Amino acid sequence: MAKLSKPAPAKPAPAKPAKAAAAAPAAAPAPAETIEVPAVEPGAQPFLRILGQYLKDLSFENPNAPQSLAPQTTQPDINVSVNVNARNLAPNDYEVELQLEAKAMAQGKVMFAAEVRYAGAFRLENFPQQLTHPAVLIECPRMLFPFARQILAEATRNGGFPPLMLDPIDFAAMYQQRVKAQQGAAPNLTN
Repeated sequence: MAKLSKPAPAKPAPAKPAKAAAAAPAAAPAPAETIEVPAVEPGAQPFLRILGQYLKDLSFENPNAPQSLAPQTTQPDINVSVNVNARNLAPNDYEVELQLEAKAMAQGKVMFAAEVRYAGAFRLENFPQQLTHPAVLIECPRMLFPFARQILAEATRNGGFPPLMLDPIDFAAMYQQRVKAQQGAAPNLTN
């Protein structure tokens, strides 16, 4: 179990896969999460605890094997998308799901398609209301990412390809994009 006295800021880093000829990371905006936040105890330190983490779904497709495993004359185009979703489990407990999707194309054919949905249950106590949402959607996926990344790399390697090693992802930037998209989608009531 990991305890944090304060959420650490996420470090900016590219969200593209290493060794990919062309990668297009996408932070697909999801519907706004409804996260309920309990009251904070005065004077108590905020802390975050991982209650558990687990693989929810793993899919790997190699539709053109064995031809796709033959030496290629060009690098494949690899597109990667990342999404984060969260939901309340209890007043202080949240399930955070990190979804990674990767698709490699070469000469108009799918070489492989992979999807990993990796999740964790987290307990956040004594977090001020304005910090709970960012902690759930920035810090929690940041903790899950290395495990999901490893599962994706092993799946591509077990499929007969070099392991797909993703660079670190800037979950803070993803969160800011999501907030801006949701604010832009909100109707303007000032006329």
